[in-house]
Amino acid sequence: MTSRNTLIVTVAALVGLGLGATVLRGQVPVSQAQSTQATAPKLDETAARLQNEANTIDIVKRYEPGLVYISTEQTVQADPFGMMFGQGGTQQVEGVGSGFFVNAAGDILTNYHVVRDADRIQIRLLGNKQTYTATVVGRAPQYDLALIRPSKLPANLVRPIPLGDSDRLAVGQKAVAMGAPFGLDFSVTEGIVSSTNRRIPIGFSNGGSAQGITQNAIQTDAAINPGNSGGPLLDSAGKVIGINTQIISPASSGGEGQNAGVGFAIPINTARNLLTRLQNANGKEVRAPIIGITPGLVALQQSQSGPQPVALGLGSLTESAKAQLGLPARGVVIAQVNKDSPASRAGLVGGTSTRSFQGGQISLGGDVVTAVNGQAVDSLEDLQAGLIDRKVGDTVTLTLVRGGKTRQVKLTLDAAAFQQTN
Repeated sequence: MTSRNTLIVTVAALVGLGLGATVLRGQVPVSQAQSTQATAPKLDETAARLQNEANTIDIVKRYEPGLVYISTEQTVQADPFGMMFGQGGTQQVEGVGSGFFVNAAGDILTNYHVVRDADRIQIRLLGNKQTYTATVVGRAPQYDLALIRPSKLPANLVRPIPLGDSDRLAVGQKAVAMGAPFGLDFSVTEGIVSSTNRRIPIGFSNGGSAQGITQNAIQTDAAINPGNSGGPLLDSAGKVIGINTQIISPASSGGEGQNAGVGFAIPINTARNLLTRLQNANGKEVRAPIIGITPGLVALQQSQSGPQPVALGLGSLTESAKAQLGLPARGVVIAQVNKDSPASRAGLVGGTSTRSFQGGQISLGGDVVTAVNGQAVDSLEDLQAGLIDRKVGDTVTLTLVRGGKTRQVKLTLDAAAFQQTN
């Protein structure tokens, strides 16, 4: 018997990030405090406030029509064990999120986690009760991005919001967040850019089963809450500078997460680099660029289908083992370099021998990648973090250790690095 129970679940931003709710308090000794006798120019607070208000009102009036309210439905098994006793069945899980038009064709950019596993996607526009069915054009779980396209949407209702340049952001500049927090569709909040280069885990790796790759994010104190996911973060010119994706959310006394003035947005330049690939994905998954190597330090993990290799970084080995093998303290060991790959064209070298140990094996004699563009790496995720916001033609600098000697190599991410889809 199929149950028609309906459970409404707000598609929430990924909260917490394992950081808890720690508050750091800085102290300045009183003896070091300084005072000044200079008289600052008098600020016309009324005029300044009105100018800012007028700017915000203008942004909302011009660009809020490009905001999209997204609702999803997913059929899930209510109680798989209840089926054994003639109970259980399925139920419809509903979610909400946000998105925005990125072109005149009606393509809508949003978060992957907003539409993840949805059986049905519908959109609604500002001041319009009509809903339109949408389908996923391309998905990029590692970036927590997806592109959806509505059907039978009149062209005159498509209002793209112009894209800005997230590489030119400055801490302290204005930030306006649009979205549907807690299902309160078409809401607007205002704040500032708190940081332009905050490194946090974003998206999902391993086929969407694990937390994603560490990458750069914009931090803002503009209020972002569950339901804001996928909505735009705009600057004072009304251009999109980021896509709202996560919050740090300490639990309240009732156990519910709440906004703490620390929200994160995916830089719009990262999304811009993916747009063409998402538009041409035909509903498939777009992945982060690869350089074409096979990891050389693996542990064999037991599964139902037998032992499965799990890549490790050198940090997982004991200091004595690394000293005995002449290996650096941290890094990704290369077992094999694929033909016709960016790694092979850059001259990277794979291992020449393999040594087994209890529960795994390691390749020796090849390169060990210890950094990408100066950022230390000790896992495949770390390596991808240095590549994830790149585009075709970009060059990265790899720090390698071979035979105990350190060197740097320039590697170009050509078309081969971006061709994989699933």
